Amino acid sequence: MEYVDKIPAFINKHNGKYLVEGVRPEVIEGEWQPETLVVLEFETRENANNFLSDAEVKALFTIRHKNTQGNLILVNGGSWRDAEYSNA
Repeated sequence: MEYVDKIPAFINKHNGKYLVEGVRPEVIEGEWQPETLVVLEFETRENANNFLSDAEVKALFTIRHKNTQGNLILVNGGSWRDAEYSNA
């Protein structure tokens, strides 16, 4: 529970917020079967990277890694139709 209690302060510190916090998703298609899902939104990619590299939060990440198994992805909001992504 230490992670659950303390991580919101670090998310806030880096201008982030929960969009989805620990809910059980309903899988409609595909093989992915996550038990719960967390989605964070940060004002900028730099904020997200600063959160992930914050030396003060590393101990909390260690707690999370010892107690859960998960996947972590980082994406910019947008669409493949946007000019920014069309040449990627």
